[in-house]
Amino acid sequence: MTTTSEATTTWQGGLVDGAGTVTLASSGLGTFDVNWKARSEGSSSVTTPEELIAAAHASCFAMAFSNALGQNGTPPTSINATASVTFIPGTGITGSHLNVNAAVPGIEQEDFDRIAADAKSNCPVSQALAGIDITIEATLA
Repeated sequence: MTTTSEATTTWQGGLVDGAGTVTLASSGLGTFDVNWKARSEGSSSVTTPEELIAAAHASCFAMAFSNALGQNGTPPTSINATASVTFIPGTGITGSHLNVNAAVPGIEQEDFDRIAADAKSNCPVSQALAGIDITIEATLA
């Protein structure tokens, strides 16, 4: 089955002095403020395109990793995945760093590392982000 997800942004004003909102239209889970200042300087109260990409990358990786671990016969009891997406004004998005900590009973470290690296390379969001550097730190709990 093919699915399409949608988000809608409404923007007013120029890049530097303007602001907008991004709405998660498919799920209806919320509307979030977005602006250039948050994107170029950081913010704890306004989202950015990079934070939304990080959310997509972390969740996609966790799903792919869980699936691969299950196919290995070593399903995880928990996965905590964080994606840190780097943006440089004037350059763009330069990378995404995945940091994962997972409890996986019965797995050997070598298999854990191999499966994590494979999930990093093959989750659909990683493939969509193929134009940037994607790195991973994977810890077996």
